[in-house]
Amino acid sequence: MTRTMIVCLAVTLTAATVHATEFHVATHGKDSNPGTQAAPLRTIQHAAELAQPGDTVTVHEGVYRERINPPRGGQSDSQRIVYQAAPGEKVEVKGSEVIKNWTKAQNDVWKVTIPKEFFGDGNPYTDLIRGDWFSGKGRPHHTGAVYLNGDWLIEAAKLDDVLAAGSAASSEAKGGCLLNVAWIRPGRTDEQAGRIPAVSYAANEGIINAPCTEGGQCIGWIEDGDWVRYDAVNFGDRAENIVIRAASETGGGTIEIRLDSPRGELLGTCAVPNTRGWQSWLSFPTKIKPVSGAKTICLAFKPPVAPGAITQKWFAESTEGNTTIWAQFPGVDPNEQCVEINVRRAVFYPDKPGRNFITVRGFTMRQAATQWAPPTSEQIGLIGTHWSKGWIIENNIISHSVCSGIALGKHGDKFDNTSADTAEGYVKTIERAHAHEIAWTKENIGHHIVRNNTISNCEQTGIVGSMGCSFSTVTGNVIHDIHVRQLFTGAEMAGIKFHAAIDVKICGNHIYRTCRGLWLDWMAQGTRVSRNLFHDNLSEDLFVEVDHGPFLVDNNIFLSPTTLLDMSEGGAYVHNLMTGRIISSEEPGRETPYHPAHSTKVAGLVNIKGGDDRFYNNVFVGAGAEPGGTVNKAEPHQFTPGYGLWVYDAREFPLFTGGNVYYNGARPYGKETDAVVEAATDPKVKLTGSTLQFTVNKPDQKPQTALVTTERLGKAKIPGVSYENPDGTPLKIDIDYFGNPRDPVNPTPGPFEKVEQGTQQLTVCP
Repeated sequence: MTRTMIVCLAVTLTAATVHATEFHVATHGKDSNPGTQAAPLRTIQHAAELAQPGDTVTVHEGVYRERINPPRGGQSDSQRIVYQAAPGEKVEVKGSEVIKNWTKAQNDVWKVTIPKEFFGDGNPYTDLIRGDWFSGKGRPHHTGAVYLNGDWLIEAAKLDDVLAAGSAASSEAKGGCLLNVAWIRPGRTDEQAGRIPAVSYAANEGIINAPCTEGGQCIGWIEDGDWVRYDAVNFGDRAENIVIRAASETGGGTIEIRLDSPRGELLGTCAVPNTRGWQSWLSFPTKIKPVSGAKTICLAFKPPVAPGAITQKWFAESTEGNTTIWAQFPGVDPNEQCVEINVRRAVFYPDKPGRNFITVRGFTMRQAATQWAPPTSEQIGLIGTHWSKGWIIENNIISHSVCSGIALGKHGDKFDNTSADTAEGYVKTIERAHAHEIAWTKENIGHHIVRNNTISNCEQTGIVGSMGCSFSTVTGNVIHDIHVRQLFTGAEMAGIKFHAAIDVKICGNHIYRTCRGLWLDWMAQGTRVSRNLFHDNLSEDLFVEVDHGPFLVDNNIFLSPTTLLDMSEGGAYVHNLMTGRIISSEEPGRETPYHPAHSTKVAGLVNIKGGDDRFYNNVFVGAGAEPGGTVNKAEPHQFTPGYGLWVYDAREFPLFTGGNVYYNGARPYGKETDAVVEAATDPKVKLTGSTLQFTVNKPDQKPQTALVTTERLGKAKIPGVSYENPDGTPLKIDIDYFGNPRDPVNPTPGPFEKVEQGTQQLTVCP
């Protein structure tokens, strides 16, 4: 290197160091100021326009109502652009605006008319939620929302639903219903007499009858608004007393017994709690108004109302560009409260891909009019990376996104939402991602860190990402209350929903009270799900769909009624506590990709046979004496639920097992030779707050465990790829849930290495 080159390099490095600037933003500032602490800017967006690689934008306490569109990113991990809340100060950034000038329409219904200019480049009250794999349950939904003192009201399907109800609470509330009904009967002492099967029904999406463990048919999953009709019912001399046989795998709900129609005279109600399984039947004796003769009886299903939940409704209508909103405010003058409406489709989101190396830290970000985010469309979250690399999103509070909270997802193009909801459509999306000007490669995309955020009250996902999530780390987050209102539905809802989670680490998160905890859909290869706590999730804690592996699930605590829905192969499940059902299925109808190790390149496409999973050193807990279920080997693609690994007995590829312990009715894989089965022992696993309580009894047979390593796990059958760390080094499961070292010779089954005899109480919330 010449002397001149050395001098030039030194000058360049010095200039880069000198250039680093901290811009300050405060609610009392002005955008004409220089942005110093003494003379701060007023808007975060103006600071973003000024910030260059290496700069920091520090925002001081207050509420900022704007959408930040960073015009550039950093140059490297060491030359980032950092956006941060001032340490120790509460900074809120909102996609909403406060609305006053409400006038009373009638009773407790108020209205306000907003001129079209108010919304700028997009009106959320004319923007319908739409996209691939979205279902509105037969009615329109908008990206707009109305908030009363920070909590959102419910959008009504039509204006009459707001006006007619007046101050009455809506039946649409937080929490799914998801009931299952076997039969009703008169309240006789002979329980077999007079059973009336539920065979006539209607629903928003349509219901199918399901096999009933008690024989005959039962109604399957039943959601809010569904109803069942029984024709020519004669309760005889027991007209005031009936019995409803029902089950619920979620938070339960209410059954309304009505005469003639689902909106007919209310005869009585029956509250159904969580029975811990969709066919865990309980009988509910119920008093009703006396009826005589042959009558038509309808059961209408309503979800539970969470304590303190806002259940009043709003409706919006736009004419000549102006928007009128009607809303229910029972007992409240909205002009004297904080009433906000969505105005912006995001809070922090770049308008173009490739804005790399940005840090967003310490903010409270709320209330965005986000659009549905399927894997075949641009995925815009309340905060999102927009097909970039190397973001850090940390220590934020993120809530009240109409669809998704954090988006690590796909870029947009003219083919968005044109896949016709098909696997072939997503394969084409993957091909276009490889051909994009910023191609989907390890060098260009992903490598994000999402850590220590609290994400809640989002109605599609807490975190979503199609391909753009690859090579990322998601750790230490608390994710709850995701898609719990269930006003619309589709196939993309979960606490975390990733497509192509290649070499993604999902570790140390607390995910609860969501529709589904974690959904790894397509191309989960090199993925590690480790040391997470899942509980009170409605469908299941973990769904792995059409993945060929290898992926690793280790040291997790799974406490929801269903632990795993497995429509994949090539997974390794190691040292987990699984207290819910496992559902296993093959997937013969879709050919999905697999990859070379640590790469986004597609090595081939093949459908899912199921199996080829590894289950080592896990603890399975059943719900008591489970009926002697068997796998339907003639139709192995059908879902088979059960406690333990027996549900895999019909899979084409065999399981690899060892060191597993089965309690309280959970049953092992049919070819498992060293399982420890304690069928009559109930460890009484219970989570109260942050404390996990369970009882340890020394089993009659000592588990034969061994340390789990890359060598022991071998290679996933379809891709022929080893289970290893993202950098290609061998892995070793040598620590437990708490980070304690494992016994290298005979590690303890389950997520905890150090457990004593008797009742244990462990603080497990990350």
